[in-house]
Amino acid sequence: MAVAPCLPMLWFSKLWFSRLSLSILLVAAAGVAQADSRPVVLVMGDSLSAAYGIEQERGWVSLLQTRLDGKAQVVNASISGETSSGGASRLPELLGQHEPDIVLLELGGNDGLRGLPPRQFEANMAGMIEASHEAGADVLLLGIDIPPNYGQAYRDAFTSVYTRLADEFDLTLVPFLLEGIALDDSLMQSDGIHPTASAQPIILDNVWPELATLLADSGVSLAKAE
Repeated sequence: MAVAPCLPMLWFSKLWFSRLSLSILLVAAAGVAQADSRPVVLVMGDSLSAAYGIEQERGWVSLLQTRLDGKAQVVNASISGETSSGGASRLPELLGQHEPDIVLLELGGNDGLRGLPPRQFEANMAGMIEASHEAGADVLLLGIDIPPNYGQAYRDAFTSVYTRLADEFDLTLVPFLLEGIALDDSLMQSDGIHPTASAQPIILDNVWPELATLLADSGVSLAKAE
C-alpha cells in the first residue's frame, strides 16, 4: 500500500524546483543580455550593398559580418534600387527595431542616376543623419560618384553633398565606396555600374579603416577581426 508523502516534503520539493527553475531562467536571461550587448551595425544602402548580381554571401556586407566574427551584429537593410527618399522613409522603423550603435549610409547612386536635384538629395540624407543621431547612433557616410556623362557641373554638385554633410554633422566619410574598382573593367559587371564578386573584398577594405575606428569606440576589440 502506497504511502502519501508528508506535507513538509512536498513543500520542500516544490520550493527546490521553483528555485531551480528560477536559476535556469536567470542564466538564460544573462546569456541573452550578453548576446544583445554586442554593438549593432545597420547598413542602409542600395544595390551596391545588397550584393546585386552576385551571391549574397559574397557581398561586402556579408564579408564584414564574417570579419567581425560575432564581435558585432550586422543588419543589412539595403535594397536594390533604393533612393535617399526611400531610405529616409524606412529608417525610423529600422532604428526603433534594431537600436543600432552605428549606421552606415550608402545611398545616392540611384538619386544621381535619376537626376535628382542635389539639394533634395542633401535634405533626405540630412534627415537620416539627424534621425540616427537622435536614436544614439554614430553615422559613417559612404560616398558615391556618378558617371561623367551626366555633366561635370551636376557631378560636382552631387558628390559635394557628401563632403558638406560630413562637415556639417562632423561625420566620418569614405569619399568613394568604389575607389580602385569603378575604373577597372575586370572588377565591374557588364552593366558598368555594379561591382563583381571579386571587387567585394576591396569595397570592404575601403570601408574598414573608418568603420573599425567607430567599432573600437563602441568597445569592440578588433585584434582578431582583421
